[in-house]
Amino acid sequence: MAMARMRRGVGLVTVAALGLAGCGSDPEPQPAPATAPAPTAGRQFAPGAAGIGDAYFPSYGNGGYDVGRYTVKVRYDPATDRLTGTATVQATATADLSAFHLDLAGLTVRKVTVDGAPARHAREADELVVTPAAGLTAGNGFTAEISYGGKPEPLANEVLGEGGWLHTTDGAIALGQPESASTWFPVNDHPSDKATYDVEITVPKGLTAVSNGVPKGRSDADGWTTWKWSEAAPMASYLSTVVIGDYRVETGEHKGRPVFSAVSTKLGKGAADASMARTTEVADYLESVFGPYPFAAYGGVVVADERIRYALETQSRPVYGAGFFQGGENTGVVAHELAHQWFGNSVSLAKWQDIWLNEGLATYAEWLWAEHRGTGTAQAAFDRRYAGSSSRLWQTPPAEPGRQNLFSESVYQRGGMTVHALRVAVGDPAFFKILKAWAAEKRNGNATTDEFVAVAERVSGKQLDKLFAAWLHGTERPPAPKRI
Repeated sequence: MAMARMRRGVGLVTVAALGLAGCGSDPEPQPAPATAPAPTAGRQFAPGAAGIGDAYFPSYGNGGYDVGRYTVKVRYDPATDRLTGTATVQATATADLSAFHLDLAGLTVRKVTVDGAPARHAREADELVVTPAAGLTAGNGFTAEISYGGKPEPLANEVLGEGGWLHTTDGAIALGQPESASTWFPVNDHPSDKATYDVEITVPKGLTAVSNGVPKGRSDADGWTTWKWSEAAPMASYLSTVVIGDYRVETGEHKGRPVFSAVSTKLGKGAADASMARTTEVADYLESVFGPYPFAAYGGVVVADERIRYALETQSRPVYGAGFFQGGENTGVVAHELAHQWFGNSVSLAKWQDIWLNEGLATYAEWLWAEHRGTGTAQAAFDRRYAGSSSRLWQTPPAEPGRQNLFSESVYQRGGMTVHALRVAVGDPAFFKILKAWAAEKRNGNATTDEFVAVAERVSGKQLDKLFAAWLHGTERPPAPKRI
């Protein structure tokens, strides 16, 4: 994930889940992508759709444009729980637009411009509707700048509970899946519209403010500190994060990339710090089986807030709930979240129904990591689940889980079992070629289950329809896998 699972005893149990005031200087307007002006005569301009059309979450995202880059500058005062910000959205119209929507929950918009000209704006629940002074022509780039502020609140998601901006005793955490970003900046909030990000977070001096990607330095002024971050690889909006508070920070470099990890000072130095210190070791092993690490930075953040009882693969720097480390060092959850950097982050969902592609492969990465460490084989992990899993596991198809079962045992465990069934069917040489081909061919993009099946068949040279039909779409326990 989205949501990882905390360890209790020898099993993996899903933990009940989900559950910046003044803004430095406003950002300089960014130029829109260079495109030749298109004639407008005879064109019919219309508002873009208020949803991207996802079958499970039809209202998520927005239609009519594609975002290339977000520049988000926020200032947050934990003492008052007030945030102010300016977001610059560089996008390309994919239709002739008279207006377009952005997702923004709760915060008050002060001003909007499009290509430097004042634009009208209105609120429709958690939608910001922007009407530019002139229509936006399909194929042309445009830049929208939104100034906003208020008291950020989490979203009550019908599947997961609270997600988004959470005020904490020492700062804030912005986190959640399948939605969270719209609680702190205006966004096209669906993973099918990935973009690059530059983020600046201004907080009272003495606090740490962590986000995604490469750290770009910090500066102090008048009792405030501005932390700068940049994610140059396309990122789905739910993978964006902000963590503000009192944290122990460890920095370094690995393979020419910066390493930045942070652990809440509410936790005594111990298992969480030791687990974060092994991040690059785990990443190096996964690189050997999945192909090159896909991002420009490494790291992790461990938070100490009882509402965060999960781990999320926020891009380049996963966030972990403290409970994962109560029993000691836990590199299994690190392997799960780092595997998502390939499967879920670099190769992202085109639609939420296919979330097993994220969670099944990340679950299998845990089994591979255990196999690599000599603490158990993937075959043994498969056999335990195959023999002892509940009937519900088989009744819920991982590739058709339904919205209510988006983070169910089937998506994770049967998803992982599907990956192992593929390994058994095609043999190790072809299997690991499939994983590397999938990561390489879909890098920085979006993908579907059908595309995964096609890559597996092409690389292995085998017909796999029956295998995937049984393991991904069937409602009964499939026969034990065997070599095809």
